[in-house]
Amino acid sequence: MTKKKKQKFYVEEGESISDCLERMDKEGYTPVRRMEEPILKEVKRNGKTDIEVERQQIVFEGLLQK
Repeated sequence: MTKKKKQKFYVEEGESISDCLERMDKEGYTPVRRMEEPILKEVKRNGKTDIEVERQQIVFEGLLQK
């Protein structure tokens, strides 16, 4: 079984960015890219359903260390 060369790591709720980076390092990955993805939610107003951004989630792309 081969390991993936790239993997995404999400900063979980209640977790700091440094905690996520430490978790990446323990799994043998080096961060190569930081992204933010919107978390959307549906809100009903006046009988219409609108989509709003609830929060931004930080995502790191990690490259497997050799």
